[in-house]
Amino acid sequence: MKNYTHKKKNAKQSNKLELDSFFSKGVEKMRASDIRDALKLVEGKRIISFAGGLPDPETFPREEIRDIINMLEYSDFSSSFQYGATLGMIGLRKELANFVSKRGIINVDEDNILVSAGSQEAIYILCFLLLNPGDDIIVEAPTYVAALNAMRLKNPVLHGIPLKNNGMDIEELERELKEIEAKGRKIKFIYTIPSSQNPSGITMSMENRKKLLKIAEEHNILIIEDDAYGFLGFDGDTPDAIKSLDTNGRVIYTSTFSKILAPGFRLGWVVANPEIILKMELLKQSIDLHSSTFTQRIALETLRRGVIERNIPKVRKLYKEKRDVMVKSIRRWFPKDVKYRVPNGGMFIFVWLDSRIDTRELLPEAVKRGVAFVPGAGFYHDDSGKNTMRLNFSQPSIREIEEGIKVLGTLIKDKAV
Repeated sequence: MKNYTHKKKNAKQSNKLELDSFFSKGVEKMRASDIRDALKLVEGKRIISFAGGLPDPETFPREEIRDIINMLEYSDFSSSFQYGATLGMIGLRKELANFVSKRGIINVDEDNILVSAGSQEAIYILCFLLLNPGDDIIVEAPTYVAALNAMRLKNPVLHGIPLKNNGMDIEELERELKEIEAKGRKIKFIYTIPSSQNPSGITMSMENRKKLLKIAEEHNILIIEDDAYGFLGFDGDTPDAIKSLDTNGRVIYTSTFSKILAPGFRLGWVVANPEIILKMELLKQSIDLHSSTFTQRIALETLRRGVIERNIPKVRKLYKEKRDVMVKSIRRWFPKDVKYRVPNGGMFIFVWLDSRIDTRELLPEAVKRGVAFVPGAGFYHDDSGKNTMRLNFSQPSIREIEEGIKVLGTLIKDKAV
């Protein structure tokens, strides 16, 4: 009987399912997001969070959205609850073709536009369509962590270009391109967030936008322009999108309703050459068939009725006030040798600490003291920047910003001793 039991245990052990052999090769490239990990740490706790890129709920035009829903006719509900076109509702795409003129993009129509599930889906689709394993691509250093993760699924070679006060370091970009091409290789695309960049908050000057496009034309490179924060400039007008300068369809422009309406709608859009839009449509059919028809219907009405256009100045005013409070608090409580740039838009301040401090190790200690942030290493293509952190000012209240920065500054000073 004992032998039988022993054999039974061995049989169970031998039948244990080893899942690693079933996963595709791309899965091993996936990384946990420092942003999501930071949010997990604060879940269910009373804590001041500078971690997520969350809009302030006060910026959501709730009453206008409620009125739109209340005024929808029965026929509107019937179509809004039904399957829809993969490209997106034609009425919404027409409105978006007009709306992007506010970013200087003209002479486009609904055939140039695809509605996506936030701009994140658009970035994922573009990476799937454009990249082969081993392809070379240019990114900013630092850059949006979720875009990096989407790229890594296709196993490209990532080349990071540092940022200056006026955006991507153009001279360094040219040096990098010469070095790459000298090896007989070619860049597939440049991914850039030129306006109120995430995480740095830097806005690329119009001069650099023109230079970047010229370089892309000379070297026959595509540009993916992520304009998630293009409508959220605080100090003067944000320069027109790079796409506004594009005359031959080289620039693929993405943006989102998440920052100017509400992220729960899960709606973004792409403006691109119709041939690229067609390929994106075919892939999106295999992913989710189409974006939510119901939220598209509401977004359409917010554009028609000018809700978003009226809401954007309110968002800018509130976020500028919060930015100013965070900058003032950093100047008061952080060590004098920390480095940061005052962002001229967006939602974030990016901070460089003493090189001896690893912010991933600092985070759990900060959470114990009641404050959360996002470690900066994940925003770098090569996981450098271990002494950096991203601080969000859009979601916490002014009181929380003042209190949280004081706590965080005290902790950083304790670590620097």
